[in-house]
Amino acid sequence: MEDMILYDRLQFAFTITFHYIFPQLTMGLSLLIVYFKWRYLASKVDKYNDAAKFFMKIFAINFTMGVITGIPMEFQFGTNWAKFSELTGNIIGQTLAMEGMFSFFLESSFLVLFLFGEKLMGQKLHFLTGFLVFLGSWASGYFILATNAWMQNPVGYEIVENGKYVLEHFSALFSNPWLIPAFLHNQVASIVTSSFVVASIGAFYLLRNKNEEHGKLFLKTGLVVGFVASVLLAMPTGDWNAKNVAKYQPASFAAMEGIFETEKAGAEIVLIGQPNMVEKKLDNKIAVPNVLSFLTYQDWSKQIPGMDQFNPKQLPTNVPGLYYSYHIMVGLGTIFIGIFGLALIFLWRKRLFSFRPLLWVIMFLVPFPYIANLTGWYVAELGRQPYLVYGLLKTSEGISPTVSSGNTLFTLLGFVGIYLLLGVLFLLLIGKVIYYGPRSLKH
Repeated sequence: MEDMILYDRLQFAFTITFHYIFPQLTMGLSLLIVYFKWRYLASKVDKYNDAAKFFMKIFAINFTMGVITGIPMEFQFGTNWAKFSELTGNIIGQTLAMEGMFSFFLESSFLVLFLFGEKLMGQKLHFLTGFLVFLGSWASGYFILATNAWMQNPVGYEIVENGKYVLEHFSALFSNPWLIPAFLHNQVASIVTSSFVVASIGAFYLLRNKNEEHGKLFLKTGLVVGFVASVLLAMPTGDWNAKNVAKYQPASFAAMEGIFETEKAGAEIVLIGQPNMVEKKLDNKIAVPNVLSFLTYQDWSKQIPGMDQFNPKQLPTNVPGLYYSYHIMVGLGTIFIGIFGLALIFLWRKRLFSFRPLLWVIMFLVPFPYIANLTGWYVAELGRQPYLVYGLLKTSEGISPTVSSGNTLFTLLGFVGIYLLLGVLFLLLIGKVIYYGPRSLKH
């Protein structure tokens, strides 16, 4: 049974990790595409229209890869997690169906029109199709996060005689206090990723002395939007999410902050430390006293319960993984603010476009927002364990008893091989688009 749970979780973790590489870019990039197209309508300067169409090509490749890698996850609900689907399908099936029926078709339909219908529709309708692509991509994220929010903080449900969960009030899915903070934090994080991608492509062009006009536009836009988004990522959206965890999942909050023992008055915030699960403490700890209590409750002396206050069965099953994921996410977010802020100072002093060391840094930092986004998801999912639905349905109760661990491991290895090929294909396609660069219609 333990092997079965492990392989089921590993397979879903691998497939969703690979899948989320793509939508985290498309959601943020769709907003920047709308911005570039709006600037073109306002100014009639071709470089803005070139930028919108160029990044929509990158969007389309990411969107296609996202669809391909998202399909296996849907099947896993019926294969690896059949019991979970049977018990909760009346609830999560509604938001997942809405994501497919409304968001996916809206996004895919108008994506085609944006790519191929500019001459036929004219510029205003072309802008509208881009806006509807943006609306579809963000609505998709909203419905998916509504599903996840119910799993993190189940509301508005009742359990019927056969043990299944059904909704008492449909509106409860969308008034869940977990949803809006998680949605805003996720979408702002996707804007950070897309800003890094846009800025790094701009830095690449400037370093190669190619497409310099577009390179300056991409770099400036990415840095300005990225700095604002990075600040919003920390405050208020990140702070809001942390307070939700402290309120609704206090055991998870203690684990992700590394609080093994409850402090009498005021909890310290840990900057560096390694969880020691044998001695129940943090090794080599560097911390600032009372700051965590103030950030969480605006009270320097407010007590925050540590892991010693909870039944061991209530604690997350992987405390070190949760702790490190959280601190990697927060650490990278802090670095992003610093890098974007420094680059903006150079931009303001009109030295950025010729300062090659900083251009190299911006170009090579592009993988790190992806890492920050993924570790952020790990925080949410590792924090919910050992439950699939927090406080109600344990992970061990949601697996499919008829699918053997050997079959799951075999298909996991198959996914690894197939996704490796898809990853190489994706990089080749994106590399080709970037190499040729943006082209205006008159070319």
